Amino acid sequence: MNFDRIKEKLNILADAAKYDVSCSSSGSKRQNQNKGLGDSSGMGICHSYTEDGRCVSLLKILLTNHCIFDCAYCVTRKSNDIKRAAFKVQEVVDLTINFYRRNYIEGLFLSSGIFKSPDTTMERLVQVAKKLRLEENFNGYIHLKSIPGANDELMHEAGLYADRLSVNIEIPTREGLKLLAPDKDRKDFLQPMNKVKNEIIRYKSEKKIIKSTPKFAPAGQSTQMIVGATNETDAQVMYTAAYFYKKYQMKRVYYSGYIPISYDARLPSIGTDVPLLRENRLYQADWLMRFYGFSIEELLNKEHPNLDSDVDPKLSWALRNLHLFPVDVNKADKQMLARIPGLGMKSVYKILGARKYRNLNWEHLKKIGVALNRAKYFMVCNSQEWEKKDLSAMSIKNLILQNSKSKFRNTYNNQLNLFDKQDALIQY
Repeated sequence: MNFDRIKEKLNILADAAKYDVSCSSSGSKRQNQNKGLGDSSGMGICHSYTEDGRCVSLLKILLTNHCIFDCAYCVTRKSNDIKRAAFKVQEVVDLTINFYRRNYIEGLFLSSGIFKSPDTTMERLVQVAKKLRLEENFNGYIHLKSIPGANDELMHEAGLYADRLSVNIEIPTREGLKLLAPDKDRKDFLQPMNKVKNEIIRYKSEKKIIKSTPKFAPAGQSTQMIVGATNETDAQVMYTAAYFYKKYQMKRVYYSGYIPISYDARLPSIGTDVPLLRENRLYQADWLMRFYGFSIEELLNKEHPNLDSDVDPKLSWALRNLHLFPVDVNKADKQMLARIPGLGMKSVYKILGARKYRNLNWEHLKKIGVALNRAKYFMVCNSQEWEKKDLSAMSIKNLILQNSKSKFRNTYNNQLNLFDKQDALIQY
């Protein structure tokens, strides 16, 4: 084995893979058997953070950065003048095992440029996973990218060996995809998604009858959208995400702020800031819809097609709906408690449990862990003190901003300069 050449390939293909953020292993449980290697529990992977704060790692590479497509937003597009490389199937297997033995990684995230054809590319990806499982007895986490246009038989086989499958929708709308990737057809993205969804449903059904039914993509499937490459509104992005959650039962939709890599009139110019704050707000809105009972129409609509940059989506919604507040934390139901800015779902459940035994006051809420610096303007409890009083939405917003810190603070508009101080001092 030419180690220098392998190292060179690794540098090229690991760097090319960094643009794909859709790599989380949440939900997969593959127990080690027969003294094999690794063990995949329900934790995240890929130098990322799990929901409980753990940092985990994986070998994240492309099989090759050769590609037959010329998508304007992609660094591996065929017209881009970059170094090209390709791993052999056995090379990826050996790297994964060697890195795992050295405790460098906990699994593999394998994607690829599309060479020759979608089926040829998908077949190679499947071969890697199959060799790891059957020849190396590897039980660690494996995430394979589904190649748009790959046939159903290959997708079925991929799901038998991978923990998670994902095909990136890339651009949120058909129009955007047609503009930046005219050679691609949206239906080619949807075909493998539909196959994986149906196979997961079938597996769950058969598992109820036959316990030995082989697992199929136990961590489900995910997708990723690039935001900021085209001019879609946040509402369009979130409607697309909601469609994929509902239609294809996605575990996650990832949002990736476009990194300018091309001198192309269709794209933001090189040097344009990556929309990291927008990306963050989209994730927050996604979380509210999935776990807090919000609908898209509540967060984004014709009057508000884009998320606010200076406050999070829940606070923004609350400020636009002050007529629903204050909420009495000793009487409100779970859904309304979850809509109070500063209350996470853990705090909601703690409140529901604690108020069975006593009426809660500010001190109790502080001990529970409620973020009172913002929640106090939207709730009442067993106390005569109430922070909102006659403040306007703008006054509340600026008081909260004055007492909050954010890594995105420098990107906010300086709203405090427009603040009516007289309005803010009414209660004092």
